[in-house]
Amino acid sequence: MNQPAHARVAEWLGHLEAAERRSAHTLRAYQTSLNGFVHFLGGHLGTGVTDSALAALSLADLRAYLAHRRAEGLANASVAREVASLRSFFRWARKHRGIDCKAIAGLASPRLKKRVPRPLAPADAAGVADHAGEDAREPWIGARDTAVLLLLYGSGLRIAEALSLTGDVLPIGAAITVTGKRGKTRVVPVLPKVREAIEAYLALAPFTPAPGTPLFRGAKGGALSPGMIRSAMRAARAALGLPPSATPHALRHSFATHLLARGADLRSIQELLGHASLSSTQVYTEVDAARLLDVYRHAHPRA
Repeated sequence: MNQPAHARVAEWLGHLEAAERRSAHTLRAYQTSLNGFVHFLGGHLGTGVTDSALAALSLADLRAYLAHRRAEGLANASVAREVASLRSFFRWARKHRGIDCKAIAGLASPRLKKRVPRPLAPADAAGVADHAGEDAREPWIGARDTAVLLLLYGSGLRIAEALSLTGDVLPIGAAITVTGKRGKTRVVPVLPKVREAIEAYLALAPFTPAPGTPLFRGAKGGALSPGMIRSAMRAARAALGLPPSATPHALRHSFATHLLARGADLRSIQELLGHASLSSTQVYTEVDAARLLDVYRHAHPRA
């Protein structure tokens, strides 16, 4: 059947959610991209956008869409995400619905400057957690923010992974199991200092986490929002005079970089971070090389 393109997009999003277990954030981004693409095609082609129209798209049509998005002010990184969204959709459409848009193979993604993660110095990474709770309106909230940030740095968690922890991880031992991207689980170590911070939070918190309920709570008892942790990080960053790159995710970068600097092998770091491929982890070798070059430039008399 020659279905409307919007219906195909909805099917694809359902597949991503159910079969590939993509995050809500990823699904929203894909939905925005593809719905915008279909809307553009309606005006560009001057006709209804159906399966046959999608299959017949030319490279010029696809490039016209990207030119339209650039005219709206999109930078290269955002255009690259648009291209990735289109490729993913048409790959699914060909495999599951027989919609073969051959032009998509020729759609090039803009070249992006390779971004190297910007970790914090060890003292700064520990310092932000210590300072995070100083301006909190209640002691338990300060203890909570400290515990979350220490988990990011001490165990290398993504912020979403830390906030998805439930009372099932209690009592905290030497390691916990976390659920990462696409529902994949991994075991991460919990340092004594991190464990002590979580226990301090639990001792002060007015809520007792039960199995299946959030470990970290908001002020009113609901699940803790990532925005609250980012806010605590901004306050600590300002107090310590750290750059804007000192974000909660930078603590995860710091975890990996500092392990590498202390001799940990890449394969172990890959497992701890939950990276699907080693290539994602190899970027940290460049971080360490950048640090060594920086030391050289500042220390060598002829640099």
